[in-house]
Amino acid sequence: MSISHTLLGLLETGPRHGYDLKRTFDEKFGHDRPLHYGQVYSTMSRLLKNGLVEVDGIEAGGGPERKRYAITDAGITDVEGWLATPEKPEPYLQSTLYTKLVLALLTGRDGQGLLDTQRSEHLRLMRELTRRKTMGDLADQLICDHALFHLEADLRWLETAAARLDKLAKEVRA
Repeated sequence: MSISHTLLGLLETGPRHGYDLKRTFDEKFGHDRPLHYGQVYSTMSRLLKNGLVEVDGIEAGGGPERKRYAITDAGITDVEGWLATPEKPEPYLQSTLYTKLVLALLTGRDGQGLLDTQRSEHLRLMRELTRRKTMGDLADQLICDHALFHLEADLRWLETAAARLDKLAKEVRA
């Protein structure tokens, strides 16, 4: 995820302080990975330097001064370009799981056991995401669906690998 583009997109809805940006980011996108304040302020500093945001005002309070940031026209153009650019599909051609399976077979370890253990972990996570999905709002449901669909694809691959395990072992050891 592009943190800078996400923060710019949030600023497009109106000027905000760094604290407000972090809170909104965490509410909308950071359920599993909330932003650190330092990350927000270093990103805002970089966006300011690059002319994508400007300081819209400074408020004095009981603590340090609070800068309110606003997106510039260049920032809006940058967000528009980012939103219009499709994400590169990740084909997973260098899967860690595949690497582990081949290495297990190369070294005489139990490939089926590795697949069974991985299947159990996938199913555990799927149960957790399904529980989260049933209790979440629409945004949470959609992100859980995304993760669940990927896990389902992984499970299909695990089944395919298990069905071809003997043949793969022979090819790997040849």
